[in-house]
Order: sequence, then C-alpha cells, then structure tokens
Amino acid sequence: MLNDSVVARGTALILIALMMFFAYMFVDVMSPLKSLIESARGWDSGSFGTYAASEYILNVCGFLILAGIILDKMGIRFTGTLSASLMVLGAAIKFVGISEWFQGTGFNEWLNSWWTAMPGSAKMASLGFMIFGCGCEMAGTTVSKSIAKWFKGKEMALAMGLEMAIARLGVSAVMWLAPIISNSFDHSVVAPVGFCTVLLLIGLINFLVFSVMDSRLDKQLIAAGMATEEKSPEDEFHVKDLGKIFSSKMFWLVALLCVLYYSAIFPFQRYAPNYLEITLGVDNATASQLFSFFPILAMCLTPFLGIFLDRKGKGATMLMLGAVIMIICHLSFAFILPVYPYKWLAVTLIAILGVSFSLVPAALWPSVPKIIDEKVLGSAYCLIFWVQNIGLCLVPLLIGKVLQATGGYLVPMVIFSSFGILAFILSVFLKSEDRRKGYGLELPNVEE
Repeated sequence: MLNDSVVARGTALILIALMMFFAYMFVDVMSPLKSLIESARGWDSGSFGTYAASEYILNVCGFLILAGIILDKMGIRFTGTLSASLMVLGAAIKFVGISEWFQGTGFNEWLNSWWTAMPGSAKMASLGFMIFGCGCEMAGTTVSKSIAKWFKGKEMALAMGLEMAIARLGVSAVMWLAPIISNSFDHSVVAPVGFCTVLLLIGLINFLVFSVMDSRLDKQLIAAGMATEEKSPEDEFHVKDLGKIFSSKMFWLVALLCVLYYSAIFPFQRYAPNYLEITLGVDNATASQLFSFFPILAMCLTPFLGIFLDRKGKGATMLMLGAVIMIICHLSFAFILPVYPYKWLAVTLIAILGVSFSLVPAALWPSVPKIIDEKVLGSAYCLIFWVQNIGLCLVPLLIGKVLQATGGYLVPMVIFSSFGILAFILSVFLKSEDRRKGYGLELPNVEE
C-alpha cells in the first residue's frame, strides 16, 4: 500500500500540514496589527472583538455539523478541496474589505449607515472571516480524518503532533512577518493580509496534489480487497448515526474539555500582542515578536510527545498536565508580569504556555478515534469543533466588552485562567471514565 511507505506518508503529511500552516498564518495575521487597524480604519476593541468572533459564527450556527456530514458522505478529497476553496474566498473578501480602495465605495458607505458602532471595513472583514472560518474548521477536521486514514496502525499521534506543530508554527511566523510586511509598505494593514491570501491559494494547490495521492491509495485498497468502491449498508454513514455521538458521555467530556481549553488559547492569541504592548510598554512589532515564541516550544516538543503517546500512551494524564500549566501561565499574566514587566519573564511565560499547547492537542485529537466509530469519525471531529467554536465565538466578544469596560487586561486573564480550571476538572473526569470503561486513552497507539 502507498501508505506503507514512510516517504509517501511523510509527503502526504507535509502537503496537508502546509495547508494548515498557511491557514493559521491567516487566522492571526491581524493580531499584531490591532493598534494599527484601529487607527487606520476607525475600529475599537469592540469592533476587533466582533471581527475575531466572526471566524466562528457560521460554524456555531450549524455549518460544522453540515461539514461533518459532507466529510463522511463525500470523503476527504472533496471536503478538503471545498474547505481550501472557502478559505481562499473568505480571505479575498476580507482583503477587499480592509483595502484603501474599498473605503471610498458606495457599498462601504452603505455598510457604515447601519450599526454605526462598527465601521464598514470591519463588517466586510468579518464577512470574509466568517467564510474563511467555515473553510478553516472544515479543513481541520478533514486533515484529522486524513491522518487517521493514512497512519492507521502506525505512528498516528506523531503524525497528528507534527501536523499541529507545523500549523502552530504559522502563528509564530505571522507574528514576525505581519509587522515587517506592514512596515515595508508604509504601515499598511492590507499588505500582510494580501500576502497570506496568496499563501492560502498555494495551500489549495497542496491539497489538490494530496488528493491525487489519496486517490491512488484508495485504488490500491480496493484492488487488495481492503475497501470497496461502494460501502456496505453497515459501513455507510447515515444522519441518524449522529445520535450515537451525542449520546456518548466520552464525546461530551472531550468536547467540553476542548472548548474550555481552546477558549483560553485562541482568543488569547488575538489579544496577546496588544496585552504585551500595554504591559511591557513596547511597540506592536516588538510585542508580536515576543509572542512569536509561543509555538516554538510546542513545535519542538509535539513530535516527541507524539512518539511517547504512540509508544507509551498516557494521553489522559497529559491532558491534565496541560491544563495545569495553562492555569499557572494565565494567572502569571494576570498578577506577576504587570508587577515585574520584564521581557525575559514574558518570553518565559509565553514559551511555557506553548508547552501546554503541545501537551493537550497532542493527546486530545488521537484519542477521538479510540472512542468514536470510524464511519462517523469525520462527524465526531466536526461536532467537537462545533462545540469548540461556540466558545471561540463568544469569548472574543466577551473579552472585547470586558476590555472596553475595565480598560485593562487583569479581568480577561482571570477569565482565561478560570477556563483552565474547568478544563482540568473535566480532564480528571475523563481519566476516571477511561479507567472505568477501558477506552484505552492511557494505552499506546502503535499496534505491535
């Protein structure tokens, strides 16, 4: 089989991981530019919070559930191509919305005429970000199912860990590149967005190449009698199968742990450069570069954690440890860094938070195939992302409003810490349930 080749598996992994690398760059391309977009386009913290939340709005309204059905019905090649295309389309709309040219159009004046608290450029950017968000989250679940297919019985946790490490590196890269590109084009907010939009187009091409490889693998599986072109009635996905997911206690434990953990990470990324600007008294480029260390330790540790999970297990324990580290870091951001505003301390806390960001995803996503039937695995991933997106949609709105009300980051950091405490409690329940029912979350992934 094609996926028996280490080179073929590695090539497939790199192709889809680079697509997510470019996606994560686009997700956070505006984070280092918060102060600039506010001065250049008249946004405020409330507008920025609404924009940040818009990535998840359509997903929360049910698109992710539909995405899961599409993934299990149509397969990874169709769904991945669709998701990459949606990302490119949404990025193009956002690019137009914040462009200088768009500001003088009649359509922008019409957008400015209603809901005047939010500028037309922010509304247009939010529309594009909504469409991009649909594609990005759909792509994330498609990539997870793709890796589960190509690495089944092999180094799955390592593969998922490497994919996440490469994708997270996009956050680090854009924290450096966005201010550099902006400054190179006379403090432009448009140039970094345009650059990342082109990268998304390259990501689409990458997935098309992967699709050719995946098609060849399917033909081999069919020829070997390990798969059929037509699924049997028992193996075919039915919408009623979603009930099996919703009735699973383990699904809800994983989904709720996921939403709490990621609600303390991704919304924090949107505001972290601005938090560092204010707390350390540095410019936005320096703040962004300091925060770029966030995924570095995660990138270095994730492959080793994947190997450990594949060979030794202990996934549920790693979830607990990751939540504890996150709690400590956010409490330090709230109470210690403002008192001792040293750059070395900020980088240390950011890097340690990256360790948490390595532990939890590395253990979380390879655990899902252990608790969910393979024929509804795509839907399960999408439903977990759907629950996660509810938090990711509401939390930036909450943080934006709290910032407007308090004028500082103390309360937001305490809120992020509280999410970590709840995530830790759920990880304890998850480990207990696994011990009772024997799902194997603490067991190795590699089949000897």
